[in-house]
Amino acid sequence: MSDIPRQIEPEWLDELSPGDPRALRSRRDLRRINALMTNADIVARELMRNFRDESPRVIAEIGAGDGAFMVRLAARVATRWKNARVVLLDRQDVVGRDALGRFAALGWSAESATADVFEWLARPAGPIFDVMIANLFLHHFDAARLTALLSLAAKRTRMFVACEPRRSGLALAGSRLLGLAGCNDVSRHDAVVSVRAGFDGEELSGLWPASCGWTLQERASGLFSHSFVACRVNGSRIAGQNEWK
Repeated sequence: MSDIPRQIEPEWLDELSPGDPRALRSRRDLRRINALMTNADIVARELMRNFRDESPRVIAEIGAGDGAFMVRLAARVATRWKNARVVLLDRQDVVGRDALGRFAALGWSAESATADVFEWLARPAGPIFDVMIANLFLHHFDAARLTALLSLAAKRTRMFVACEPRRSGLALAGSRLLGLAGCNDVSRHDAVVSVRAGFDGEELSGLWPASCGWTLQERASGLFSHSFVACRVNGSRIAGQNEWK
């Protein structure tokens, strides 16, 4: 376990308006940071490990931002998974036509949804997703809010995959060097804050709703990332909820 205590602080990107030039630059930086962390590869491996004999039909990403991460992930799995449908959820409407067009070029369909994640997950009779993904998103929440979020997510998906910052000395050192990669002040600040709010050990497993109906996997992934996977046993239908139409 890391000897760095988990600490949550505001991230500057969350406080800037979507059209602010510094926010636009920081979102471009995030694409580079995701590539450096190899998060799309990490999530793709987790998905392939757990979907060996079938393909997911409907996928949701919560905290999807501009959709760039999901495009990168889709490019890695689209040759095996055909005609998937993606919902990109974020509280800001920043998914552009370019991202949606890239999904279409891969043979997938995609749509953006702008809403608060808690309200969206709590909608009555909401659809069930085959996979729900969170990339660099869960670390924004304290333990109480995370427990509530994961409890809601468990009712809306058959598989949940998260890739988050690893809270470690190596990751913290790396976050302080992002200026060398040309990242702006917003990205440099938020990277350090993200690592301090990241995860280690089995912290996310401890917050997932206790149930014998799930198998959990949690591990350090790559140099700077931390992955968590929850799979519903036998992929059974979730009572009281609707399939995607």
